[in-house]
Amino acid sequence: MNTQMLMYLMIGCGVILFAIIAAFIVMQKNNKERKYIEQLREGTKTSTFSTEILYQKLYVFYLKTPFLKRYLLKLRRRLEIINIDDEYLTRMQSAKILTRSLVLVIPITIAIIVLTSQNLLLMSILLIFEIFLLDTFIDGRVDKIDNNLLKQQINFFSEIRHAYHEFNMVEEAIYQTAQDDDNPEMARQAEKIYEVLISDDPESELEKYYDVAPNSYLKEFAGVSYLTKEFGDRKVDGASLYLKNLNNITQEMQLEILKRDKLDYVFQSLSVIAIVPMLCLEPIKNWAISQFSFVESFYNGKGGMLVQILILVATFVCYILTRKLKDNGSTAKNTKNTENPWQEKLYKIGIVKKIVDLFIPKEGTKEDRKIKTLMKNAASKDKIQWIYINRLLLCIVSFFVALFLFGQMHQLAINNVYTEPTQTYDIIGQMSEKDRLAAMEVTESDNKYIERFKNQNPLEQSDIERAMERGIVDDVYLESTADEIETAAERIMEKIALVNSEYLSWLEVLGSMLIALIAYMMPIWMLIFQTKMRQLEMEDEIMQFQTIILMLMRIERVNVEIILEWLERYSNIFKDPISKCVNNYESGAWEALEAMKEDVTYPQFIRIIESLQAAVEKIPITDAFDELDTERDYYQEKRKESNERLISRKGMIGKAIGFAPMILLFVGYLIIPLVFIGLTSMTSSFSSMSATL
Repeated sequence: MNTQMLMYLMIGCGVILFAIIAAFIVMQKNNKERKYIEQLREGTKTSTFSTEILYQKLYVFYLKTPFLKRYLLKLRRRLEIINIDDEYLTRMQSAKILTRSLVLVIPITIAIIVLTSQNLLLMSILLIFEIFLLDTFIDGRVDKIDNNLLKQQINFFSEIRHAYHEFNMVEEAIYQTAQDDDNPEMARQAEKIYEVLISDDPESELEKYYDVAPNSYLKEFAGVSYLTKEFGDRKVDGASLYLKNLNNITQEMQLEILKRDKLDYVFQSLSVIAIVPMLCLEPIKNWAISQFSFVESFYNGKGGMLVQILILVATFVCYILTRKLKDNGSTAKNTKNTENPWQEKLYKIGIVKKIVDLFIPKEGTKEDRKIKTLMKNAASKDKIQWIYINRLLLCIVSFFVALFLFGQMHQLAINNVYTEPTQTYDIIGQMSEKDRLAAMEVTESDNKYIERFKNQNPLEQSDIERAMERGIVDDVYLESTADEIETAAERIMEKIALVNSEYLSWLEVLGSMLIALIAYMMPIWMLIFQTKMRQLEMEDEIMQFQTIILMLMRIERVNVEIILEWLERYSNIFKDPISKCVNNYESGAWEALEAMKEDVTYPQFIRIIESLQAAVEKIPITDAFDELDTERDYYQEKRKESNERLISRKGMIGKAIGFAPMILLFVGYLIIPLVFIGLTSMTSSFSSMSATL
């Protein structure tokens, strides 16, 4: 090996050695970085299975699933208000609630399919009704989160009192208390209120917050904090006015929590009680047939189907009314897409718009004013066009569904003629297998004669008797006596008459039209029901007004107009007259208040208006409402008593509505058929025995 080759070999080995050293250094550096990253992840790394990650993946799955997407977005609209700017938590809670709902609904679905496998119509109706059950469960879970936020607010206000004593500044006290991780939902709301107070334009930011605040108590807190920051705090009876106002809000929340808890307790089982009758239809039917075979023709015939439909309709209506009755007392929420719902999309179609406009009353007419007044009194967020789309669709769908059901009843009656064993009824018990086989042979023989003669017109009983004697259809009656042939021919004639009479009559078309008319009126009746239920809340809203006035009247530079604006913001039942008064206030304060007094009839609200009129021209606001301060304890006790009466009244109405389907089930579907058909069968049996003797 020459010197040149040796030099090349050494250079090559040096390059390889350098590459190995460089690779080792790079690997060491990467290993250090990997260890450093692992150290950073230490303590934050979750276990192999993480429910939070699972819910995040389920959220994406639900969002891509058409049917579940509707419920997921509905959940989001309510939860994202509570979880301000926290997308991760909103997604996790949405997926968690929807998953638990499905865990509840899926076993019920399986039970429905098993129990009603022989009745496809009932199965379909029950499966459709499960949608409403899912809706109820979701609302209940979200209400629980909303109630939890309300309880956190009480703890938050307790903490903010201490922080305010320390800093003596509203925004600093809110910021300091918002750092508490024990109440995460309330901490987010507090941070949002803090951002509003320190913004360049807090007044406009406050208006924006009012639109997204989860409840009215947070609105009151944000508003009082803003007024205190702008106009300053003052001492009243040796105590901070700001802290006294916080105490007033806290007392309101405590009363609201007690009210919600009692309503939940009263109504917690009524929704289930209203639904249970639907699940018991098939078990009761099977038990009754197994014990009393003489009712089989009723349960398998038109009568049984008709009672089933009535029970299902009654259950549906009572379930909706029970929900409305319970939800009416809680904080008003609107989780629907009010910007562009399916009604609005449908109304934009040209031909649909023209048809709907034909039914909508003309602007300014008596009917128009009546409908709009009813919508305002019911606090409906819908437009009048949407109301009439609902009415027309319910009318059309109900008409065709009624026609379909009448047709199904006729078909069911015809099928029973061809499939029921031809046997005299037993008073108690079932037919033996031998008797059933013999009865089915008679039915099969009768079916041949029915098919042979049902289209013959005119048809005489003698025609059937001749066919039996000659064995034209079959040879069953060739050796029968004249009396046996006559009895069989009479029975077949009755069956043929029944088959030929089962067709859609004009009376049933008229009945379908009547059902469609009732369905057309249902949205209006629902608005009337909501209005009646809201009237029960009038006294509660007046007492909320008194609390708001009590908080505002001692703040400097607060006038009647500001009080009216606050009342408008938190009003529900009296929102329309207050809004009208606020709009007309600039043209004359006294006149605007006088016009509002003419628009309302509730005595306690009229008293508030008269006090506001006195504060406009005659005396200061504190003097006009001095009784609110001096009789605060009395009003608190009256508020508690009012809530008790409200809950008691709603409970009575709710129990009457909730138990109605159960009573209809046992009385109309079990007791009456057993008693009536049993007595009829006994009378028939005794008559036959008397004739034989």
